[in-house]
Amino acid sequence: QVQLQESGPGLVKPSQTLSLTCTVSGGSITTNYYYWSWIRQPPGKGLEWIGYIAYSGSTYYSPSLKSRTSISRDTSKNQFTLQLSSVTPEDTAVYYCARDPRLVPFDGMDYWGKGTLVTISS
Repeated sequence: QVQLQESGPGLVKPSQTLSLTCTVSGGSITTNYYYWSWIRQPPGKGLEWIGYIAYSGSTYYSPSLKSRTSISRDTSKNQFTLQLSSVTPEDTAVYYCARDPRLVPFDGMDYWGKGTLVTISS
Protein backbone atom coordinates (compact mmCIF):
# COMPACT_ATOMS: atom_id res chain seq x y z
CA GLN A 1 0.00 0.00 0.00
CA VAL A 2 1.26 3.45 -0.91
CA GLN A 3 1.92 5.81 1.97
CA LEU A 4 3.09 9.42 1.89
CA GLN A 5 4.56 11.32 4.82
CA GLU A 6 5.30 15.05 4.94
CA SER A 7 8.16 16.31 7.06
CA GLY A 8 9.87 19.61 7.72
CA PRO A 9 9.79 22.61 10.02
CA GLY A 10 6.45 23.71 11.40
CA LEU A 11 7.52 27.33 11.73
CA VAL A 12 9.19 29.50 9.09
CA LYS A 13 10.03 33.17 9.33
CA PRO A 14 8.73 35.69 6.77
CA SER A 15 11.01 36.19 3.76
CA GLN A 16 12.63 32.79 4.28
CA THR A 17 12.14 29.58 2.29
CA LEU A 18 9.65 26.90 3.28
CA SER A 19 11.11 23.44 2.68
CA LEU A 20 9.13 20.22 3.04
CA THR A 21 9.92 16.65 2.11
CA CYS A 22 7.46 13.92 1.15
CA THR A 23 8.67 10.40 1.79
CA VAL A 24 6.88 7.73 -0.24
CA SER A 25 6.67 4.07 0.68
CA GLY A 26 4.93 1.17 -1.05
CA GLY A 27 5.56 2.53 -4.53
CA SER A 28 8.26 4.24 -6.54
CA ILE A 29 8.06 7.90 -7.50
CA THR A 30 9.49 6.91 -10.89
CA THR A 31 6.72 4.44 -11.74
CA ASN A 32 4.83 5.20 -14.96
CA TYR A 33 2.68 7.30 -15.10
CA TYR A 34 2.03 8.85 -11.71
CA TYR A 35 2.45 12.51 -10.84
CA TRP A 36 3.39 13.63 -7.34
CA SER A 37 1.76 16.81 -6.12
CA TRP A 38 1.92 19.36 -3.35
CA ILE A 39 -1.36 20.91 -2.18
CA ARG A 40 -2.04 23.31 0.66
CA GLN A 41 -5.01 24.50 2.69
CA PRO A 42 -4.81 27.82 4.54
CA PRO A 43 -6.86 28.05 7.75
CA GLY A 44 -10.54 28.45 6.92
CA LYS A 45 -9.93 28.22 3.17
CA GLY A 46 -10.09 25.62 0.45
CA LEU A 47 -7.43 23.41 -1.06
CA GLU A 48 -4.90 25.01 -3.38
CA TRP A 49 -2.78 22.97 -5.76
CA ILE A 50 0.84 24.07 -5.76
CA GLY A 51 2.54 21.90 -8.35
CA TYR A 52 3.77 18.46 -9.29
CA ILE A 53 6.77 16.45 -10.25
CA ALA A 54 6.01 13.67 -12.70
CA TYR A 55 7.40 10.15 -12.80
CA SER A 56 9.78 11.42 -15.49
CA GLY A 57 11.08 14.26 -13.35
CA SER A 58 9.29 17.02 -15.23
CA THR A 59 7.66 19.72 -13.11
CA TYR A 60 4.75 22.10 -13.40
CA TYR A 61 3.61 24.77 -10.97
CA SER A 62 0.49 26.79 -10.32
CA PRO A 63 0.86 30.06 -12.23
CA SER A 64 0.10 32.03 -9.07
CA LEU A 65 3.01 30.41 -7.24
CA LYS A 66 5.37 29.55 -10.07
CA SER A 67 7.87 32.31 -9.39
CA ARG A 68 8.41 31.12 -5.82
CA THR A 69 8.07 27.34 -6.16
CA SER A 70 10.55 24.57 -6.79
CA ILE A 71 9.77 20.86 -6.60
CA SER A 72 12.58 18.35 -6.81
CA ARG A 73 13.16 14.70 -6.02
CA ASP A 74 15.68 12.22 -4.72
CA THR A 75 14.90 8.93 -6.40
CA SER A 76 17.41 7.03 -4.29
CA LYS A 77 15.39 7.97 -1.20
CA ASN A 78 11.99 7.85 -2.92
CA GLN A 79 11.35 11.41 -1.78
CA PHE A 80 10.20 14.63 -3.34
CA THR A 81 10.64 18.08 -1.91
CA LEU A 82 8.81 21.41 -1.96
CA GLN A 83 10.61 24.72 -1.66
CA LEU A 84 8.54 27.89 -1.46
CA SER A 85 10.63 31.03 -1.23
CA SER A 86 9.94 34.53 0.11
CA VAL A 87 7.12 33.35 2.34
CA THR A 88 4.63 35.63 4.05
CA PRO A 89 1.96 34.93 6.67
CA GLU A 90 -0.45 34.29 3.77
CA ASP A 91 1.51 31.09 3.12
CA THR A 92 0.50 29.66 6.49
CA ALA A 93 -1.35 26.43 5.69
CA VAL A 94 -1.56 22.71 6.11
CA TYR A 95 0.65 21.31 3.37
CA TYR A 96 -0.10 17.94 1.80
CA CYS A 97 1.71 15.71 -0.62
CA ALA A 98 -0.38 13.39 -2.77
CA ARG A 99 -0.26 11.04 -5.74
CA ASP A 100 -2.17 11.81 -8.93
CA PRO A 101 -2.89 8.68 -10.99
CA ARG A 102 -3.69 10.83 -14.05
CA LEU A 103 -7.09 9.29 -14.66
CA VAL A 104 -9.35 10.51 -17.45
CA PRO A 105 -11.74 11.95 -16.50
CA PHE A 106 -9.89 13.41 -13.52
CA ASP A 107 -10.98 11.67 -10.33
CA GLY A 108 -8.68 13.29 -7.77
CA MET A 109 -5.61 12.13 -5.95
CA ASP A 110 -5.61 8.50 -4.87
CA TYR A 111 -3.17 8.71 -1.96
CA TRP A 112 -2.54 11.60 0.43
CA GLY A 113 -0.21 12.32 3.28
CA LYS A 114 -1.88 13.36 6.50
CA GLY A 115 -0.63 16.93 6.09
CA THR A 116 1.66 19.13 8.11
CA LEU A 117 0.88 22.60 9.41
CA VAL A 118 3.45 25.24 8.50
CA THR A 119 3.11 28.59 10.23
CA ILE A 120 4.80 31.69 8.86
CA SER A 121 5.56 34.03 11.73
CA SER A 122 8.36 36.09 13.12
